[in-house]
Amino acid sequence: MPEELRISSRPSLERPTLIAAFRGWNDGGQGASLAAGYLAKLWGAERFAEVDPENFFDFQATRPHVTLEEGVTRRLDWPATVFYHGRPPGLDHDVVLLLGIEPNLRWRTFTDIVAGYAKELRTELVVTLGALLADVPHTRSCPVTGTASDEQLVERLGLSASRYEGPTGVVGVLHDACRRLDLPSVSLWAAVPHYVSLTPTPRAALALCERLGDLLGTRIDTEELEEASAAYVDQVSEAVSSDPDTATYVEELEARADEISEENVPSGEALAAELTRFLRDRDRENGEPDFASDQ
Repeated sequence: MPEELRISSRPSLERPTLIAAFRGWNDGGQGASLAAGYLAKLWGAERFAEVDPENFFDFQATRPHVTLEEGVTRRLDWPATVFYHGRPPGLDHDVVLLLGIEPNLRWRTFTDIVAGYAKELRTELVVTLGALLADVPHTRSCPVTGTASDEQLVERLGLSASRYEGPTGVVGVLHDACRRLDLPSVSLWAAVPHYVSLTPTPRAALALCERLGDLLGTRIDTEELEEASAAYVDQVSEAVSSDPDTATYVEELEARADEISEENVPSGEALAAELTRFLRDRDRENGEPDFASDQ
């Protein structure tokens, strides 16, 4: 057992599916982490294990947080990678939720620990959630695509084969670790409007939960996310309306989105390549070093 893996209890799990989301590069608009956190709350998931952050984070880059409890006691919260378990209503098997932050260091060791523990839990399927910035309007549903490298999974679950080549995040490395352990894995990606990338995007979380429900074969109660999404659209629309150039740009995106059929939505990993190009072009326009080409 890796020393970095801390197990507080050993739940009895029946044919579990592991659902993972990481804050960071793979989490545009916090869509993936919002979705995973919502599911943990909705399903009353219970914490049972975690990965010690000491060997995987540069604490000058990803700093711990100090909070006050009852206005008196100071508590230090370190970057966490935590396993939860629960049994969603309508499913005949368990779900393990992994909520974490993309680490700064030792990705191969980190993902080997996660995939190895998933194997030990006899996980039948690993599903990662991601959200990437793209040219999509905030007034339309966030497109979600699913990819898998296993041909049988692609056919059985109605997914796309992965064709992306380029920089990847910890999610991509985790899928490689799963492949080496013969763990079936699927990646779901939601497209998030790039012009409001710093705003939490409940609409992306909603889209991911709906697609995940289809994948699992159960209905996920998304009422709370639907209400948050409606408020999000209203708030962003109000902000956009104050800038004529942005408002015109959003109208163009809306027209383009209405013309694209669902079958022609680009894959999530193609959106990753689009994001890399977008960042590279922006850096060049600003006269900044081309970091994207060095990754």
